Amino acid sequence: MTKRPIFASLLLLSSALVAPAALAQDAGTPAPDAPPVATETAPADDAAAQDEEADVSIPGGADQEIVVTGRFTPNIVRATPEVVSVLSSADIARTGEGDISGSLQRVTGLSVVGSGFVYVRGLGDRYSLALLNGSPLPSPEPLKRVVPLDIFPSNVIDSTLVQKSYSANFPGEFGGGVINLTTKSTPREPFLTFSGGIGWDSETTNELGYTYYGGDTDWTGFDDGTRDVPPLLKAAFASGKPILQGADFSQDDLEAIQMELVNAETTLLQQNNHIPVNWSAGVTGGTTIPFADGELGIIATAGISNKWRTRDTLQQTSLNQDLSGDPQTSYNRVITDNRVVVNGLLGLGLEIGDHKLRWTNLYIRDTLKQARLALGTDANQVGRDIMRQDTAWYERQLINTQFVGEFHFDALKVDLRGAYANSQREAPYERGFTYVRTNLPTTQDPTGDKFVNDLGGNRGDATIAFSDLNEDLWSGGVDLSYELAPQVSATIGYAYSDTSRTATRRSFQFRASGLPVAVTQLRPDYLLSDATIQLYDITLVETSAQDGTAAFDAGLTTHAGYAQLQAEIVPGMNVNVGVRYEDAKQTVVPIDLFGTGGSAIVQTNLKNDYWLPAITLTWEVAPDMQLRLNASNTIARPQFRELIAQIYQDPESNRQFRGNPSLSDSELWNTELRYEWYFAKDQRVTAAGFFKKIDSPIEAYTSLSTDSIANTSFANAPEALLYGGEIEVQKYVALDTLSDAALWASRRLVLIGNYTFTKSEIRVGAGDTTVINGVVQDARNFFFDGSPLTGQSDHLVNIQIGLEDQDKLSQQTLLFTYASPRVTSRGPSGQPDIREKPGISVDFVARQGISLLGKEIELKFEARNLTGRTYKEVQEFGDNRIFLNRYKLGRTFSLSASLKF
Repeated sequence: MTKRPIFASLLLLSSALVAPAALAQDAGTPAPDAPPVATETAPADDAAAQDEEADVSIPGGADQEIVVTGRFTPNIVRATPEVVSVLSSADIARTGEGDISGSLQRVTGLSVVGSGFVYVRGLGDRYSLALLNGSPLPSPEPLKRVVPLDIFPSNVIDSTLVQKSYSANFPGEFGGGVINLTTKSTPREPFLTFSGGIGWDSETTNELGYTYYGGDTDWTGFDDGTRDVPPLLKAAFASGKPILQGADFSQDDLEAIQMELVNAETTLLQQNNHIPVNWSAGVTGGTTIPFADGELGIIATAGISNKWRTRDTLQQTSLNQDLSGDPQTSYNRVITDNRVVVNGLLGLGLEIGDHKLRWTNLYIRDTLKQARLALGTDANQVGRDIMRQDTAWYERQLINTQFVGEFHFDALKVDLRGAYANSQREAPYERGFTYVRTNLPTTQDPTGDKFVNDLGGNRGDATIAFSDLNEDLWSGGVDLSYELAPQVSATIGYAYSDTSRTATRRSFQFRASGLPVAVTQLRPDYLLSDATIQLYDITLVETSAQDGTAAFDAGLTTHAGYAQLQAEIVPGMNVNVGVRYEDAKQTVVPIDLFGTGGSAIVQTNLKNDYWLPAITLTWEVAPDMQLRLNASNTIARPQFRELIAQIYQDPESNRQFRGNPSLSDSELWNTELRYEWYFAKDQRVTAAGFFKKIDSPIEAYTSLSTDSIANTSFANAPEALLYGGEIEVQKYVALDTLSDAALWASRRLVLIGNYTFTKSEIRVGAGDTTVINGVVQDARNFFFDGSPLTGQSDHLVNIQIGLEDQDKLSQQTLLFTYASPRVTSRGPSGQPDIREKPGISVDFVARQGISLLGKEIELKFEARNLTGRTYKEVQEFGDNRIFLNRYKLGRTFSLSASLKF
């Protein structure tokens, strides 16, 4: 019998597979002043002795320790009863990513698509579940019920667990995996750290871009009141009447409303030849207050980042099935984003003997100020040039407060968790202007060589929209675990969640008739000035859908009970078996804003219950090798925004989306066989094969509107299969074995690599149907038999090669990422699918710790996208190509420093 110290996170991480909240009970990493690399390498000749009966000494407070007798397994991933990947704070720091989604794309089988949405083994974000300290999260995205992980700065996350095999203690919406984010926990010793950094983007910084004034405080991510809905418009919204000329609103009323709208500050696009540098700043501090039977820990962090990105895009559409001829529309569009993220965290942790209580409060505000200018052609307007400009302000905000308690009573363990979260998204003053140039000789058109906007004729328009989303999520749960015998424990639990969302979008057009030629040539703020509005009777017409889809209420309530048994059947073979009963009611109801007496749009009212079994067998075939076999049944529900027939403009893809209220749940059958070889501590080779069958998968498809705008919607395909394999290698090489030089005495080579192959195919045949807005249609009109699932790349490769010092902070890491082409949406009207080509990305990160005047300083240098790759979203038919989105991604370089007191 030997006694070895081990961080409490080893056992807590394992227990998280029994109670999701358990992972939240400890930081998962050493105290902030511990060595930067938490994963010390065991000597190679210790590999065969990694498992042994041991008394494990775990720090339990200022003057105490807890002694647990059990099997000592220094590899965290191996010790868990399920298939997991773990990102510790050291792993996150090594990648140098600013948000947690960037770090997650280094995990085997994971890829990040769009604005921080994580795909697991090729399955879309709808099949992934994100938890914060074991509790569910609301989403501030109108299009998603899944929270985008790029809003979580790395400085508030301490560790991340990715579980790919389903176990009954997790929610049933588990298609690809669950991602449990653990926020920073209370420290063992007081500390205070200040940080700051600057960054440069080769395509953006000090280059041409576009912006608009907005308000004085835009740089903070908070509006100064400039974009508040003015009083007259607010009163008109509250009237319950559509805002247009008639019995309810006179022309004088509409002119008064228009003149109250903030004009030049939100309208006038400005050219900036020197876009500013990116910058960030933060502060983190914590302390621990000991007392007789335990301790109280406090940690707080606050940060802000301000980043710019300019994209010079080519965006096209085609009406021909073979994509032949000139594009239907083709625009060169310059888009400049100014993204500001503000975050704060306050955590309190109380330990009393064997009991732990934790209260965590998180605030994240993510604001995007966007300006777009496009010049192009439309085949519907032959010979004309079209210029479009847009300005927008998108506020996303997440507030989360949660309580977690873990209580130990000899063989009985009780875990409690409760949380409230609120997310909001506001998009006031979404403005758009279109100007047209006919290019006709001046003898035929006096303004043929000039851009004009006649406000609603056939030569231009002007629009404005206000949208608002609010989502509340209450959740709670309890788990009771009892040790029935050595190596045998049983768990029963209950989980509850209630999500409610309200979203509204009010959109308008400015219209006029017979504007003088000189007026049609005015710039946007003059075109809609008070004088122009009054002189030429410019009117305001509400174009919000009057059938109720301008607003909707949505809700999802789930109740679940589950039982789970974890036992060693025979020496060397363990089983984790459980079943979950989950009942859910999901509704999406259009709001009749204008009292028209009903909606032509189908309401959604899904009420289903499921029995969801799961089993994982782990067989230790050798002292350092094991096999895992998992099988489970899980589900995937439609997301709120996919169910409502309301137009939504996505600022990332510049594409419109519209939901389908006739979507239904998807059901998945999952199985996996996995081999694991742990040849040294924190070093391993793993290989796995997996298979999934999906009934009624929800897929995106694209159609073209009458004005040739690409619209994306959603439909249930009949069936899909997904299968593949993955391999992962993690190896450390002590460099002192290669050289006696003092330089290499404490340094090691870090080699981490993984590869995932995934293949999927949609199955559709004669007689298969899908339902679109209440109408049953032939599924073959929307899906091709054998097509891959949207978002799935056949090949994913991640490689990390680095040097690091085990005695002090010194790391240099090269990171390579490759994702093969993947479908983002089905093609419209029998056209080829729309495919994204992510390509190869190469990054370099260096971290160095130095001591100056007795203070610890960490310096970090990052170089991203060294290959300067181009983003491409394209349709291809033979040699014919249509680029729905193409732009060059900039190389980025940043330098940051943190000072610890």
